[in-house]
Amino acid sequence: MQLLCDGVISLRALEPGDVDILYRWENDTELWEVGLTIAPFSRQQLVDYIENYDGNIFTARQLRLMVSLDSTREAIGTVDLYDYDPVNCRSAIGILIDSAFARCGYGAAALRLMERYCCSRLGLHQLYCVVPEDNVASRALFSSVGYTISGRLRSWLRRNSSYRDAYIYQRMLQAGC
Repeated sequence: MQLLCDGVISLRALEPGDVDILYRWENDTELWEVGLTIAPFSRQQLVDYIENYDGNIFTARQLRLMVSLDSTREAIGTVDLYDYDPVNCRSAIGILIDSAFARCGYGAAALRLMERYCCSRLGLHQLYCVVPEDNVASRALFSSVGYTISGRLRSWLRRNSSYRDAYIYQRMLQAGC
């Protein structure tokens, strides 16, 4: 088994052909509050993003990989490492699986592959994420692959004129770097 492939899905670098699917995902206003987006992206912005993307987590402090089906090579989501902290050997992680492929186990598989990569190639000690308290699907996903709640952030996320809480989930990967 390869590091970024489990025989069903693969994690791969961004490709120019991903512009259309990224355009759809990045401009889905239902997803904006999770990703903290405040304005739509143009196709040209996404073309420029892909052309200039620096996949070196050590310099960019982030890494975005596409989740694709091995059988069709179709992109079905993304998994992101961000706020990478090499001193403390940790990173935040985020995931998006297209709604057409949700609840099929692809999210859990992608998180496991990314975890394997983070352990073997980056030597990370932990991954963490912030999940809105009412995002039941994401909370279940992260719990299903071993993340545990380590804190509650009060009034952390704004939705319209009100605020809601979020949870910090953590996953310890190994004893140290």
